[in-house]
Amino acid sequence: MAKVAIIDDDVDIIDAVSLVLQSKGFSVVSAKNANDGLKLVESESPDIILLDVMMEEPDDGFYFAMKLRKMGIKTPIFLLTSISKVTGFDYAGSESLPVEEFLEKPLQSDVLIEKINKYLGQK
Repeated sequence: MAKVAIIDDDVDIIDAVSLVLQSKGFSVVSAKNANDGLKLVESESPDIILLDVMMEEPDDGFYFAMKLRKMGIKTPIFLLTSISKVTGFDYAGSESLPVEEFLEKPLQSDVLIEKINKYLGQK
C-alpha cells in the first residue's frame, strides 16, 4: 500500500484529502507545519508528499520543498495551493520549483488520484 504524506496547516484539507486517499487504498500520514512535516518525511518515508505552500509563513511550502531536495530526498512533491489565484502567476511547470506537480485548491479528487498513480507507476 502506497503511503502519502499530507503537510498542510488546514485540518479540514487534511481530513478531506485523507478520506479521498484512504477510500482509494492509500495509507495517509499528516503534519500541520513544516517542522513536523520534516520529522514525518524522515520517519515515515512516504511515497508521495502533498505540501501546502502557505502555512505559518506565506512561502513555507517553497522553502520546505527546497530543503527536502537539498537533503537528497527525491520523493515526488505536489504543491497544493490557491496562491496563483492571489498572485496571478501560474506556477505550474515552473522549473525554479523543485516539485513534480502544482495543484490548485480546491482539489479535484480524480485529478489528484490520477497524478499520484502516475508518479507511483514511475517508481
